[in-house]
Amino acid sequence: MAAQTLRAAVRLGVVELIGDTPRRADDIAADAGADARPMTRLLRALAGLGLLREHTPGTFSVTPTGTLLDPRRPGSLASFVHVFTDPVATRAWERLDDSVRTGDVAFDAVFGTDFFGHLARHPELSAAFNTAMSQAAGAAAAALPSAYDFGRFTSVTDVGGGDGTLLAAVLTAHPGLTGAVFDTAEGLAGAPATLERHGLTERCSLHPGDFLAPGSVPKGSDLHLIKSVLHNWADEQAATILRHCREALPPDGGRVLIVEPVLPDVVGASPGDHATDTGIAYLSDLNMLVNVGGRERTRADFEDLCGRAGLSVTSVTPLTGAAPFSLVEAAVVA
Repeated sequence: MAAQTLRAAVRLGVVELIGDTPRRADDIAADAGADARPMTRLLRALAGLGLLREHTPGTFSVTPTGTLLDPRRPGSLASFVHVFTDPVATRAWERLDDSVRTGDVAFDAVFGTDFFGHLARHPELSAAFNTAMSQAAGAAAAALPSAYDFGRFTSVTDVGGGDGTLLAAVLTAHPGLTGAVFDTAEGLAGAPATLERHGLTERCSLHPGDFLAPGSVPKGSDLHLIKSVLHNWADEQAATILRHCREALPPDGGRVLIVEPVLPDVVGASPGDHATDTGIAYLSDLNMLVNVGGRERTRADFEDLCGRAGLSVTSVTPLTGAAPFSLVEAAVVA
C-alpha cells in the first residue's frame, strides 16, 4: 500500500506541484487535474509516511525525504519509484509462493519472456529502467571514491556500468585514472551524456557487448568494478561473468571490486549489520527470485563464485553511507 501511494504521488507530480512553500490541498488538486477531497487523503497518507508535513488542516509542505520524489532535484528517486512500482516489477510478486515451491522465475511465466528480454522489447520502459538504476547508484557513487584505494590502479572498467554514473564519480575523484564502461547498447544509452557532463569524454571509453559471451569484457584495465550485476544472475552465469572479468585482467595485480549486499550467515547474528537492520537485502533477494532468477549472497557464496572464476576474495568491507552495500575485493589467482 505504501509503494502504490508513492507511485500515485509520482504520477500526479505532487511534490513538484507543492514546490518549496506550503500549499493547500485544493490548489494542488486543481493543478493536478484531480478531485480535492481524495487528493487531501493522498496528501495525508504521504504525510503519515513522512514525505509531507501538514501544517494546518489541508495545507502541506514537502519534507527533506519527500524531495526525493521530485524528478527535477539532484539525487531524485522518482524514476526508481516509477519503475519498481510498475506492474512489470510487481506482477511476478503475486506468484512468490510459486517461485518458492519450484525455484522458477515467476516473471518469465507472467510475461512470456525474461526480465531483460522484456525491457529490450519496450524501449520506453528500458530508458526508465536505466534512469532508475542511475538514481539507485547515487548513494554508492557518493561513498565509493573515498572508500577504496583506487590509487593503486591505472584504469578501471565498470562491467555492467549502465550510464556511467558510478565510474564518473570514481574518475572525478581520482584524476590519475582512466576508465571504460562496458554494458549492452541499451544499457549504455545514457553514458555519453554522463561522461560529457562530468568532463570525462577523453578519459573514459564506452564498450557495448554481452558479458556472458566469451572474450566480451574489454582488456586494458587492472581493476574491474561490478555493482548490482551478479545478484541478477544464478550462480552459473554469475561465475561466468566473473571468469570473463578475470580473463581480461592482467595476471599480476588485477582485481575485481564487487559492490553488492553481503548477507550474514545467520539473520541478526552480526550487530549493526546493514542487511539485518533494514531487511532490504532480504526483500531484494526475493525480488531476484521472482523477477530475474538471481539472488543476494553471503561472503561464503562470493568466495565460491570467485573461486570458480579463478579469483580469490581478499576482503569484504561494508560501504559506509550506502547501506546495505559492501565492497568485495577479489584478486586474480596466478
